[in-house]
Amino acid sequence: MLPSSTVENYLKAIYSAQRAIGQGALVPMGQLAAALDVVPGTATTMVKALAESGLVRYEPYAGVRLTPAGDKLAALVLRRHRLVELFLVQVMGMSWAEVHDEAEHLEHAVSDRLIQRMDEMLGFPTADPHGDPIPNADGGVHERAYHTLLECPLGQPVRVARVADQDADFLRFIEQSALMPGEAIVVVARDAAADSVAIEGRDARRIVIGARAASKVLVDQ
Repeated sequence: MLPSSTVENYLKAIYSAQRAIGQGALVPMGQLAAALDVVPGTATTMVKALAESGLVRYEPYAGVRLTPAGDKLAALVLRRHRLVELFLVQVMGMSWAEVHDEAEHLEHAVSDRLIQRMDEMLGFPTADPHGDPIPNADGGVHERAYHTLLECPLGQPVRVARVADQDADFLRFIEQSALMPGEAIVVVARDAAADSVAIEGRDARRIVIGARAASKVLVDQ
């Protein structure tokens, strides 16, 4: 099976789901279908074809997981996507809130040679504009463990490392709140009753965000 855009989208969705629920775990077919906005029957038909090609292992009534070959191909699709996003932001001057949808289209069209050139021009980056790790040319990826704003220590300086949501409106909110990757902040209070987190950032500016938003902002020390 040639790696068409549909194949690549399925592999990428399985890859992302596995990392969310645990590496090597079976991804339920209903979850996969919902992620790709298709009916379960369509997802099952496609997964069976991927299994015949050796890219996934499918267990009826249980779910699907990537094979090593499928995992590598999915990682290389993510590599193209994240390098394109970074190129669009740093070279083309586009907003980080706009580039996800553009990269969704371009990731299937750009050649390996062009991706290699982008990588060189950008200085061989390890993360995209949202802080997501960029797999290397062999499909390897260095995943780091981060705390969210709900978990990090109170009163201690931390640095925003990653934003785990690609929604454009959410990214604009994060930008307006000065919570983009690289920003130094301090979580000063959490209010469980109000489901809120108070943060001090640049120039001691104090902002309050909801717990749901705080759970998507990942930080390190």
